Amino acid sequence: MDRFTRNYSIALGLLIMVALVFWIKSSWQPHTWDLDKILTSDATLASYPYQFRVRSLENGVATISTPRSYDIPAMRFLEIIHPNLAGLAQDDPKMVAAQQDLINHQKRAMGLMLAQPQVKSVDWQLDTQWLADHGVQVPSRTRPGS
Repeated sequence: MDRFTRNYSIALGLLIMVALVFWIKSSWQPHTWDLDKILTSDATLASYPYQFRVRSLENGVATISTPRSYDIPAMRFLEIIHPNLAGLAQDDPKMVAAQQDLINHQKRAMGLMLAQPQVKSVDWQLDTQWLADHGVQVPSRTRPGS
């Protein structure tokens, strides 16, 4: 092996190792995993058709996934998990009850997180992947980082 090829191989190997270290460091989030386990092991939340998940924990702020936002109304989500609600008016008693059930589950997820000593507040992040998997197109401005 000539000198250039050897040096190039060493530099490329080092670059790959550095990238691997950064990737492992960024994905290694044991505190987030512990918080997520609290949500997934809660019987009330586990029985709900949508599974709330902890996405991150930074500076005491737990970010939890949610299937709704101002741009994706609760009705759209509820019609997916409860097909019998499709076409009902927003003020229909069945739709109102389903919306209240969603609110109760979100409040429970938030309460479980706020009960943890390392969590000071909760933010919500639209679960664009879940929505896309269920055929809902998400406007680009609601995607994280937009």
